[in-house]
Amino acid sequence: MIDLNSRRLEIDALRALLAIRHHGGVTRAAEALGLSQSAVSHKIKRLETSLGCELLNRLPGSTAFTAAGSDLLDYAGRILGLHDEALLSLSKTTLAGRIALGLTEDTTCTALSRILGRFRRLHPQVSVRTRVRMSLVLRSMLERGEIDAAIIQVFAHEVRPTDLVLMKEKLHWVKHHDLDLPEGGPIPFLSFDDECFYRRWALDIGQDAGIVLETVFECSSAAGIVAAVNAAMGIALLSERHLRPEMQIIAGSLPPPPPLVYVVRRGRKVRNPALDTLVKEIEGEISRYGGLALAG
Repeated sequence: MIDLNSRRLEIDALRALLAIRHHGGVTRAAEALGLSQSAVSHKIKRLETSLGCELLNRLPGSTAFTAAGSDLLDYAGRILGLHDEALLSLSKTTLAGRIALGLTEDTTCTALSRILGRFRRLHPQVSVRTRVRMSLVLRSMLERGEIDAAIIQVFAHEVRPTDLVLMKEKLHWVKHHDLDLPEGGPIPFLSFDDECFYRRWALDIGQDAGIVLETVFECSSAAGIVAAVNAAMGIALLSERHLRPEMQIIAGSLPPPPPLVYVVRRGRKVRNPALDTLVKEIEGEISRYGGLALAG
């Protein structure tokens, strides 16, 4: 019989374990959490000793987590969710009001959904209306005062001092291994729709560099662009989360894309105590996990 009294699931160790999954390794997780690599490794090792099993594979070329580690990750997410919600419930204040919030499609199925669900449970008197649009559309809605805040993508050089940075990503030119690019003439381009700032940057920079991009496929979702790349229909701009093994990163022949940043951006002159609380909860999530997890 397992002696449960002698075993402990330490909260900080579980948080480190989730950070390793989110950031893709111990070194990156340590950097994101503001800890040394040895400190993170020590937390995991102590957890392994307590549980009597290994959670991480430490052999080169192996997957990051053992079977036990993968099983524990699911429990860790649920345990930490309840832990954090319980702490927030003890310090909550009576809030009422409305929040008009904008999200991009790729942030709707992420940790943000969990944060928003928790926020509604803790503050039932606050009405949150969410609109899902492309980043450029949400920026315009912010300028017109149609929404109070939005979680959007911007290029790194566009981040404002008042933005709350959620995470950073690299953007890449990609193609399928079987696609041969023409040496002369237009390059087939797989594009998001007219309201995509990737597209606008690509077409503008292409003209400046003397590169002709011919849009042969247009789709508003990342899943559609990924499918078109895998069908060897053309080249595309995709973030690292959407890269697949059969894709090849194009380097050298095209201008390097600028890095991407996900931010919370508030409308100008917006005064909303409920929104202040929501932003603080999002900011707290980032500090605990070293960033915000987005689905691939």
